[in-house]
Amino acid sequence: MCNRILLFLFLIPIFTNAQIPSVTLGTIKHFEKFESKFISAHNVDVWLPDGYNKNTKYAVLYMHDGKGLFDSTITWNKQEWGVDETMTRLMAENKIKNTIVVAIWNAEKKRHAEYFPQKPFENFSETIKDSLYKVKRNEGLLFNDKIKSDNYLKFIVKELKPFIDKTFSTLRDRDNTVMAGSSMGGLISMYAVCEYPDVFGAAACLSTHWPGVIPSKFNPVPSAFFSYLNKNIASPKNHKFYFDYGSISLDFFYKPSQIIVDSIFISRGYNTQNYLSKEFVGEGHAEIYWKKRLEIPLFFLLKK
Repeated sequence: MCNRILLFLFLIPIFTNAQIPSVTLGTIKHFEKFESKFISAHNVDVWLPDGYNKNTKYAVLYMHDGKGLFDSTITWNKQEWGVDETMTRLMAENKIKNTIVVAIWNAEKKRHAEYFPQKPFENFSETIKDSLYKVKRNEGLLFNDKIKSDNYLKFIVKELKPFIDKTFSTLRDRDNTVMAGSSMGGLISMYAVCEYPDVFGAAACLSTHWPGVIPSKFNPVPSAFFSYLNKNIASPKNHKFYFDYGSISLDFFYKPSQIIVDSIFISRGYNTQNYLSKEFVGEGHAEIYWKKRLEIPLFFLLKK
């Protein structure tokens, strides 16, 4: 049963259908196969709230696994985050800043290679690196490519963000530029803020996949992440982080690591004003759960 659950994890974030999502509220601007010199082309959707006005400046929320955020009819499991509904409601209630959402579709079978934080990986011995690259998913390999998360972040920072800021009416500063994702998307969101602390001011990391690969008793990956954070954590003076996890399915494995991560952040000066870590008992590793609690990180990181 456990192996079936873990296999399910590594299958759910891969979307292969090229349909354009529809939204209930707001408008989607779809950019098919946005070219990059750093990585392969990715589809990008930009969600604009109802009443979007070029005379108003908007904060920007960058989100990973972008195809699963708005439209359940085009996802493999018929689930979605409901980002357009939650964002619209929070803005209508005047709880968060006027914000647009940049939804970056994942690299499908190479998703793991783009989302696994690169610098912690590079600190492993060659033997451990080789063993991780051999981890299998279904009938193929988990990574399917050499890790390239540093290039993925360069794509966002050096190519996508300048395009977004030129094309749309945005607030370009760090305090109004936020990252968000779940599972491996949570890892890359955390990594982005630590690697580019002058660009990103906050990260929402839901069901963060601290095991990095399939959970096992002697997994060396979490310790590598802890070591990286100890040395590279973004300053608490001008950054915010949100982490959460459930208690069932894959999320069952996250609590011990998240407790250590919480202690690292607290030891570096984070407090309740800029750091929030929550456990959701009875919730698991799926869009239905992330949709249910999305308003919590949005309010925490984007509140007026």
